Amino acid sequence: MARKFLYVIAAIILLILAAGVVYQLFPGWVARTAFVPSAEFKQQVAVAPNAYDDPKMWFARPGIDGDPSAWRPASEGSTPDSAEAQSRDQLIPSAGATETTAPPAPKGDAAVFFVHPTSYYSRSSWNAPLADRDSDHRANLFVQGMASAFADAGDIWAPRYRQATLGAFLAEDRVTAGKAIDAAYRDVEEAFDAFVAAQPKNKPIILAGHSQGALHLTTLLKNKIAGTPLAKRIVAAYVIGWPISLDTDMAALGLPACQTADQKGCILGWATFADPADPAMVTSAYDGTIGFDGRPRADTRMLCTNPLTGTPDAAAAPEANLGTLKPTEGFKSGSLIAGKIGAKCDDTRGLLMIGDADVAKNYVVAGYVLPGNNYHVYDITLFWANVRADALRRLATFGGNPSPVPPAAVPLPIAPPHR
Repeated sequence: MARKFLYVIAAIILLILAAGVVYQLFPGWVARTAFVPSAEFKQQVAVAPNAYDDPKMWFARPGIDGDPSAWRPASEGSTPDSAEAQSRDQLIPSAGATETTAPPAPKGDAAVFFVHPTSYYSRSSWNAPLADRDSDHRANLFVQGMASAFADAGDIWAPRYRQATLGAFLAEDRVTAGKAIDAAYRDVEEAFDAFVAAQPKNKPIILAGHSQGALHLTTLLKNKIAGTPLAKRIVAAYVIGWPISLDTDMAALGLPACQTADQKGCILGWATFADPADPAMVTSAYDGTIGFDGRPRADTRMLCTNPLTGTPDAAAAPEANLGTLKPTEGFKSGSLIAGKIGAKCDDTRGLLMIGDADVAKNYVVAGYVLPGNNYHVYDITLFWANVRADALRRLATFGGNPSPVPPAAVPLPIAPPHR
């Protein structure tokens, strides 16, 4: 019996090792098998008129109880108990510091429209329902960890929407996947219209989104903002974790790429990898798509804003990082650790490189780094305090006010990008 038991254990170990090899060699196939829906696509009925007037249709908005965007991380070694203490007492450390030293800044007067990334992973349908316990739990964590970086610039409005499931972005059936993504966008557009209607006419607006949320922001910029009076109210658009082609997409978005750290009315974006990087899954998918101007995106450079400098195609040392948000297990909390993660835009495709993965892995939760050392899940949290400072700095420029935060780090020399 003992020998048979050892044989069973050996067989299980071999199966686990084989599964690991298959995943490493064929990550796309494994992901499609795990996440692409087997159900037929069902057309979504439009949300009711004025649906987004209901506070229950928002994960975050002014006046609701338990707003996850009200959370703030503490600096390493301190753990304020209340959201109020976190939001006012634990702010940006100076570059290279490990303790919070900057005085609290008054809250900005912007309204922030934040579109959360994909939190629905089910194979049972192509679009999420408006209420799903697991998906809602993850979305709240995303708003807490990501949208909170913008919350000192103004009130966060983060809508619920019938997001496309994760498998829609992996499916080989791009027609059906496109229907699911379009259906999700229609909800985002309805929410945005309600958001704008709720704001005073001259209130400055910050747009922010990650991953699927960033994708919907690009469509929103193209369809609802470019060439309209509303474009003049945009402080900045943070389109993070979704590729934007400099050649085929930027012109249609109606706003330029940010060139300086305090520029207003511009777009920022990046996609984070560590060394040794293998971005083939991202670049091959990107190269197979058509840009907003009708030309293929193949071999075009992506927008890469360095979040440590606020400038494009730049490099910065770890000392420029004001605070990486290191999460706890389960992502329910975290603390800011300054001066550990640098960043550099590569000179080919426009990926944001953060150096050796052996260093970066100390500031993430194991198991959430994607194949190829893709730090997609951490695009914002690796640079949380710098993103916060960037939003405050650009908002000050928009209002003609002194910046409440220090100047951004000066970019280090970098080879010009290959175009």
